[in-house]
This record gives sequence, C-alpha cells and structure tokens, in this order.
Amino acid sequence: MTPALSAACVRAIHVVTADGRVLRAGRASLFILEQIGYQRLARLFSRPSLFWAAELGYWLVANHRPFIGRFLFRHEQPLPSGYRHDGADS
Repeated sequence: MTPALSAACVRAIHVVTADGRVLRAGRASLFILEQIGYQRLARLFSRPSLFWAAELGYWLVANHRPFIGRFLFRHEQPLPSGYRHDGADS
C-alpha cells in the first residue's frame, strides 16, 4: 500500500474490485451492499439522481461514528476473554 493510499484509507473506506477499479466512500459502500445481497438498494442509490444521497449518508455516518455507534451497537455481546481486537487470539 502506498503512503497516499494509506492516508486516503484513514478518511474513507476503499474497495478494489476484481477488475482493478478503486472505489471509495459512498460508491464503495454501494458496491459492498450489492455484494452482500442488497442489489436493489445499491442500484437505486447508484442512479445519478440519488447518488448524492449515498455520498451524503456515507459522510454523515463516517464523520459521526462514535455518536451513531452508541445507538446501533448498544446491545452487542461482550468479547470472549482472551480475544484481542486486532483479530489475533492470545
């Protein structure tokens, strides 16, 4: 990963598609939605007349993660003992 890409990834999510396209922010979110089974929603918000709403929604959530996280993840189960956040078990 280049330093420029690393810096860009701090500001927004990025997806590199199988054909090598790099998608970021709202467009990357729509790609992910399509891949996980929300094709209709992704196609709807990919239209030029609604794409601005996908970008706006992405930036609102991205810029207010701690606030939004308090409401969306209130009832999460605690992590098992010995679990490390970096994905490696102790």
